[in-house]
Amino acid sequence: MKIKQSVSSLWIVGLLVVAGFGLFLLFGTPQTHAAAPADNAPHAIEVKIDNFSFGPMTLSVPSGTTVTWTNNDDVPHTVVSDDHATFKSPALDTGEKFSFTFDKPGKYAYFCSVHPKMTAQVVVQ
Repeated sequence: MKIKQSVSSLWIVGLLVVAGFGLFLLFGTPQTHAAAPADNAPHAIEVKIDNFSFGPMTLSVPSGTTVTWTNNDDVPHTVVSDDHATFKSPALDTGEKFSFTFDKPGKYAYFCSVHPKMTAQVVVQ
């Protein structure tokens, strides 16, 4: 009797788990909503290096934005400001990243020093 009762209990628990999973599939996970960032909250933007180009080629951002470049190519690339002084990354291998925070308004043209025909710009407002 005790074994039969335990088996029945396990079957009921299993049924409840399956039913609960069905409800999960039907209704999905609860949605969470992030609060809108404050005007003075830091911004972060991603630029992808792929197929020997920067994407997007022209990026407009507010002052205080951190831009992160990720090399998705199979060859190394760099991210160097046209003045060679504002920012300069080391050679980035596949999957490596470089970040720079743009604190002052202006236009910042940059290129890859390994492949100088790769150019782009960040416009900071």
